[in-house]
Amino acid sequence: MKPKVFITNPIPSEAEELISRYCDYEIWEKDEEIPKEVLLQKVADAEGLLTPKGKITREFLQHTPKLKIVSNIAVGYDTFDLKEMEEKGVLGTHTPFVLDDTVADLAFGLIVSVARRIPELDQYVKVGKWIENSDTLFGTDVHHASLGIIGMGRIGEKIARRALGFDMNVLYYNRSRRRDLEEKLNIKYCEFTNLLKESDFVLLMVPLTNETYHLMGEEQFQLMKPSAYFINCSRGETVDEASLIAALRQGSIRGAGLDVFEVEPVDKNNPLLTMENVITVPHIGSATKKTRHAMALKAAENLVAGVTGKIPPNIVPELRHLIQ
Repeated sequence: MKPKVFITNPIPSEAEELISRYCDYEIWEKDEEIPKEVLLQKVADAEGLLTPKGKITREFLQHTPKLKIVSNIAVGYDTFDLKEMEEKGVLGTHTPFVLDDTVADLAFGLIVSVARRIPELDQYVKVGKWIENSDTLFGTDVHHASLGIIGMGRIGEKIARRALGFDMNVLYYNRSRRRDLEEKLNIKYCEFTNLLKESDFVLLMVPLTNETYHLMGEEQFQLMKPSAYFINCSRGETVDEASLIAALRQGSIRGAGLDVFEVEPVDKNNPLLTMENVITVPHIGSATKKTRHAMALKAAENLVAGVTGKIPPNIVPELRHLIQ
């Protein structure tokens, strides 16, 4: 008998075909999110779950006595209660590497767009306005500016490489110093506060942990240059959003480019949505057809391995000891 798995969202046919060869499966095909009570019913006798950023809590695990693996179609896994999963012996996997370049593209796109006011001036033209050579339309140069990257992991490195193509001065802060990249890319390590003070663009690219929750708050925004821009492509809760809004209103910083928010979906009354110097996009860092396809296929491979007695290739680090 094939192991039973449940899939909470439609996936590419190639990923579905892989799962079908090894598993009995059911997919939630509707556009809206699966209701909690329905999900708990579907996973009651499932050995595997494939989901994008599903919340795996103590309550959830109490309803899944047969569950062996949760395969996340994402690189981040802050929605996993790792302690509870460890106690239940449930593996958690994610999809690293395949989305690094795609997220880096978006991050750098936000840098250029907010600096040169591209979305704002796109609307300016579309409503019939046109003033040539007016300093009211001036933006900020990206080339030869200083970019401070907080979090020099795989994606941070990809962003740094793009910045060097713009002749930017790249600074970085990371939990562990990357001397290999300093030599290879000619980037400079900075202590956190110095990076905030020196950078023309501050880019946050860290996972959400207890240590990074509200990493950027009132004190940190006050350290930034009034002419600087803040970019966040990590997780919304790494930023105290009220402090960011205050910094923008007070002119403590010049603007922001945001792919993530403290509460998602973002509230329609959020002040950030009405600020011309803020670019807002709906958590689309990995949102290209090619990359999402690759993520789903990698997640399917992890899932199949986990329910067929093999070692999934992408177990999250905190749970790897469960297979030793």
